[in-house]
Amino acid sequence: MTSAAIRLQATGTLLMENDRAIVWRYDFDPGAETGWHVHGHEYIITTLTDCSFRLELADGEVREAFVPAGSAYSRPKGTEHNVINASDQPMSFIEVELKD
Repeated sequence: MTSAAIRLQATGTLLMENDRAIVWRYDFDPGAETGWHVHGHEYIITTLTDCSFRLELADGEVREAFVPAGSAYSRPKGTEHNVINASDQPMSFIEVELKD
């Protein structure tokens, strides 16, 4: 999968890892993206800021989602997508990957 435009890259910072979980912080400038990736673990997102997501999915679908600061959701292992900050404000979230 490729992005329709060249975008800034989000910054992923590894916060910790042990035998049960991997914890990342992701920070996005306006318009920044993660790049295409497949999640190797089930994961939980907790938003630190309001997040206006544009999600490019493997089947070609593009979804827009607004997730308020302090919210949490999970997705299954194998999720494939590119996550883009669709707002004009920076956004940040914590991702906890649950090891099998």
